[in-house]
Amino acid sequence: MQGFSETDGQILLWIQEHLRNDTLTPFVKGVTYLGNYGALMIAACIVLMIIPKTRKLGLICTAAMVVNVIVNNVMLKNIFDRTRPYEVVDGLRCIVAKPLDPSFPSGHTSASFSVGSVIFGEVPRKIGAAVLVLCAMIAFSRLYVGVHYPTDVLCGMVSGTLIGCFCCVMYHKYISRNMKALHRG
Repeated sequence: MQGFSETDGQILLWIQEHLRNDTLTPFVKGVTYLGNYGALMIAACIVLMIIPKTRKLGLICTAAMVVNVIVNNVMLKNIFDRTRPYEVVDGLRCIVAKPLDPSFPSGHTSASFSVGSVIFGEVPRKIGAAVLVLCAMIAFSRLYVGVHYPTDVLCGMVSGTLIGCFCCVMYHKYISRNMKALHRG
């Protein structure tokens, strides 16, 4: 794990030295704030649940968010209890309010990708692709502002995507099939 942490730290310092600038920083901070407390994804779930035509999508997205919180925020963050990079990487400056929870995995990233992967799988590709670009921007923003290691973000992307795909499969395999049977009988 030490080798990962050293490489992670070097990547963060490279981002800080070569990509951070006064023009880009306000935009990236805005993107990272979209993921605070899962607010954007929760709002998307609520809106999708309210609109009758997208209610099924809203249900799957909400399920993905709930599973994501349990797996990533409750279980994995407490199991791994990884220190935030700004606390241990010499020279790294955190440019947003310092989160108090453990670093691994990135909650912003996993929440975004849990909902984003559901949307990508359930709507036309152009819309889904645009949502995944936003998810990737949120993920990258966590590196840019100095609050996560690259491996935190990568694992957040993978776990969020797997959770979203799992929720889609469960919906189509069990819930959707049973709802159709109820309406026939």
